[in-house]
Formats: sequence, structure tokens, C-alpha cells
Amino acid sequence: MEKVVTADYLRTAFQGKRVFLTGHTGFKGAWMLQILTWLGAEVKGYSLAPEKETDLYNLIDGDKLCSQSAIADICDQQTLTEELISFEPHFVFHFAAQALVRRGYEKPAYTFLVNAQGTAHVLQAIRTLVPACVGVMITTDKVYDNPERGLPFKEDDKLGGYDPYSASKAAAEIVIDSYRRSFFNPKDYSNHEKAIAAARAGNVIGGGDYSDDRIVPDIVRSIAFGETVGLRNPHSIRPWQHVLEPLGGYLLLAAKMAENHTKHSTAYNLGPNPDDMLTVEDLTKLFIESYGHGSYRSFAEEGAPHEAKLLLLDSTRAKEDLGWEPSLDAKTAIKWTAEWYADSSHSAHEKCLAQIKTYFGE
Repeated sequence: MEKVVTADYLRTAFQGKRVFLTGHTGFKGAWMLQILTWLGAEVKGYSLAPEKETDLYNLIDGDKLCSQSAIADICDQQTLTEELISFEPHFVFHFAAQALVRRGYEKPAYTFLVNAQGTAHVLQAIRTLVPACVGVMITTDKVYDNPERGLPFKEDDKLGGYDPYSASKAAAEIVIDSYRRSFFNPKDYSNHEKAIAAARAGNVIGGGDYSDDRIVPDIVRSIAFGETVGLRNPHSIRPWQHVLEPLGGYLLLAAKMAENHTKHSTAYNLGPNPDDMLTVEDLTKLFIESYGHGSYRSFAEEGAPHEAKLLLLDSTRAKEDLGWEPSLDAKTAIKWTAEWYADSSHSAHEKCLAQIKTYFGE
């Protein structure tokens, strides 16, 4: 199948356009910032400050890539609205979130506040915007009520969440759907001129992620300190995908929404093919092999909070409606990621840009 998410197509959609990007200082946000500026978009970021000096946003000198960068809280509705309205964006990508499962257990109320109420703040700000706008709200593959039966989830399956992070993202999906039906209904587009969609992806890997409690950063830190990588859940199966896969899908979705304002205002799964699944142990082995050295061991963690062992997505809707297809299988995604960390001769931005150009075909 001919690749749909190409540099030429996306540049036509985003070059010279104003893009409001929440969560631009996070891992996925920093990659998205680099793609958008490479495409010629004018990007205004809105996010909390990076937590660590090693955060990708700092490594790529993200302030220089933004036309504007507002360091502020998504929970501050007044500031968010003022910053968004003053920019008059053509596109809004909402990434800002409390994105860690374990932190959700530590700070459940805060997690619900950021992920559910914060999403409502973004949608309310878009509602007060006068010019036409496309909004893509980023959630996660963990929004589904997951009995772990091994069946891929479709977008209309029951939402839920065992842990606070997953439940907060499911709540965000309900908020998105409510705003879409109540204030951004596609049938009434001529009056409000807002197109709103939700995109569900998760377990992304890629260079520059140094977050806590994520498998690839844990591997990288262990190798750097000459330690053995410890695996809590070696047999857990995840739909691993390179960060460029969902980001390309978000961009494609937004571009399609700009072309047809009413057709794509719904939710989309953006996951790897169901047969392209690896365990945590498989990922670790392949990463160490591509990186060049390292070792691992499995251990039983007593009192560990619940995390799903199996999670699969059905991306048929994205394939049929958008023409989106995964381009990198899990093994290639792991290879690209390991090579990014192993490369010490180029800057973080140079390494990201090289993979961006390769992925989008330029």
C-alpha cells in the first residue's frame, strides 16, 4: 500500500499554519514540536516546565523551535484560554497529561484533575475561539475496560480503567465526547466551525525518553550505570510502537479533518497490527542486542500496583477512514530507539530529525 503519511502531504496541510500544542515539553510533545517546525508550522507550546535537565525538550533546545512557549498549568483555565485565544490557532493538539500509571496511584486526585478536567479546559478554550479550528485530543490505549481476554479493542468498546491513570483517561474521553456532541456537533459545523477528534495510542518508544517507570528509560539508565536491567513484568504483552507512528497518525487525522470538517470527528485507535506484539522481555533482549551491550534479570516485585498484562488495539477505523497504516514493526521500532541512544556523535535534535526525515520520506 502506498504510504499516506508523507512529508509532502503533511507540509501542504501544516506549512504556514498556527498550531497550539499542549504538553510540548513532554516526550511525545517534544517529538511533535520537531515534526511541526520541520513541516513549516508556527507552533505555540503550552505546558509545565520540563521536570529534568535530561528531558528531550531541553536536549533539543525546544524554546528555539517554538514561535511562542507558555510555561503554565493546564489546570489554570483562565491562563490557558487567554494563551490559546490570543494565538488564534488553525490546529490544536492536546498532549498535556499526567501520563504515568504509577504516579497515578501516588497522586490519584491530581491525575483526574489534570487528565479529565484539564481536557475540559482545552475544549472550553476552543469553544470560545472565534476562527475555525481542528482539535485532536490525545488520550491512550488504556481507556478501555480491560478484562485481558486477548481481543483487540475497537473504538466503541466499553471505556473503563482499573488504575487512576487509565480511569482518568477514560473520563477524558467522556468529556471529549460530551463537548463534541453538545458544542461541536458535526451536524452544526457551519455555526461553530470546530472539528474535534480523539486519538488513542500508547506504549510508544523512541529516543530521548528519560521518564521514570518506563521500560526503555529504565534499560538505558541501567546500561549507563553498568547495572543489570530489572524486569518487573517480563511476560506482559504490549503493542510497542515507535513514537513517530502515532504522531504521524495524529497529523494525518488533523489534515483529513481540515479537508472534511465533519467526517472524522470521532475517536481513532492508532496501534500496531495485532500480530506484531512482543513481551517486555522480548523488547529488552532486542534493545540490548541493537544497543551493543547490557544484561537483564526478572524479579517479582511484592506489593506492586496492578498493571494490565495484555492490551491490544484494533485500528481498522483509522485504516479505512484515514488510510493510515503502521510503517515500522516492533522490532524496527526497538532498533531505531536503541540506535538513537547509542549514537553519541550527533545532537538529540539531529538524531530526531534524521529519523523524522526517514520516516516521512524526505
